[in-house]
Amino acid sequence: MAYGFGGGFGGGNMQQLMRQAQKLQQQMQQARAQLDAEEFVGSSGGGMVEVVMFGNKTLKAVKIKKEVVDPDDVEMLEDLVTSAFNDALSKIDIAEKERIPQIPGM
Repeated sequence: MAYGFGGGFGGGNMQQLMRQAQKLQQQMQQARAQLDAEEFVGSSGGGMVEVVMFGNKTLKAVKIKKEVVDPDDVEMLEDLVTSAFNDALSKIDIAEKERIPQIPGM
C-alpha cells in the first residue's frame, strides 16, 4: 500500500543534499588540516617576546630577547609572554573563521 512518499522523502533531493554535506565536510577537513600545520606568531613588547604556535593551538616556540629579562621584574616578563600567547591565539581564531567553511545554524 503506497502512501504517496514518492521514493522516500524526496529521493534525488536527499541524495543531492547528502553529496553537498559530504563535500562541505571534506572542505572543512582540508581547511582544518592546512590550518593545523600553519605557524602563527604572536608578539608583545614591540617584538621583545614572540610565541610561535601551530594552528591546532600547539605551542612550538617562545622567543625572548635578552633586553626584556630583568630578574627584579619577573612579573613584566610573565605579562609579556601571556600577551604574546594570547596574540597568537587570536590570530588562529581569526584564521579559523576566515578559512573553515561554516555550517549554517551552527
